[in-house]
Amino acid sequence: MTRFPTFFLSHGGGPWPFMEDRRVQYAKTAQEFSRLPQLLPAKPKAALVITGHWEADAFTVSTSAHPPMVYDYYGFPEHTYHLKYPAPGQPELAAEVKALLARAGLDCREDANQGFDHGTFVPLGLMYPNADMPIVLLSLRSGYDAAEHVRVGEAIASLRDAGILIIGSGLTYHNMRGFGRPESKPVSYEFEAYLNEAISQPDAARRNAMLVDWQNAPSARLAHPREDHLLPLMVAAGAAGSDVGQRIFVDEVANVAMASYVFG
Repeated sequence: MTRFPTFFLSHGGGPWPFMEDRRVQYAKTAQEFSRLPQLLPAKPKAALVITGHWEADAFTVSTSAHPPMVYDYYGFPEHTYHLKYPAPGQPELAAEVKALLARAGLDCREDANQGFDHGTFVPLGLMYPNADMPIVLLSLRSGYDAAEHVRVGEAIASLRDAGILIIGSGLTYHNMRGFGRPESKPVSYEFEAYLNEAISQPDAARRNAMLVDWQNAPSARLAHPREDHLLPLMVAAGAAGSDVGQRIFVDEVANVAMASYVFG
């Protein structure tokens, strides 16, 4: 099996693909996400998704064979609270992830009830609309230690050689008060320029050091008052090993840049 790349995807706001006006706003993202499978050597056996919408006191893996839906958004049309993305889970992969983290000295717990939030079903739904690829979720760890999340990526990197697609799902800009404001546009582009410089580094140690040091980047805390939507990038980068990252595309919605990256 050929080694799979890792992705960091800016998943956008709420259940946007299921609302006509939002789908127009996010037309570029919709098109680009639907093309992502073409960047892969084959169809993955499963996907491991680290989403900015699930964090726990310890790293936690989803073990359900039939994960439920999680409607973790507010103020959207009623029909968006009845969406279904019936992809299966894969308890065997969850067990393997837990074992890999344990081997790396990282505590990992299990959650049999965790389901698909919009950070999962939006990008995966556009990539694989038939919902026929197993998906396992891995949480962030509260406390937001960036270096620790890079280590998690390093611990699970071997999955890439086993046909598993590792996806970090977040946003390169995530300040709820800033969306839609004109002054947020330069902030989002300035911070994304730093991230792009970091992921493009040919030296993985330098790349990871720049990502861990993200708080010292221009406009860092204006772009991410809380870094829940940034940490999935740390995991994707850690799992990238020596593979250099590159920007897949940038979309601009609500006056902010939203970039997605691939490693490998």
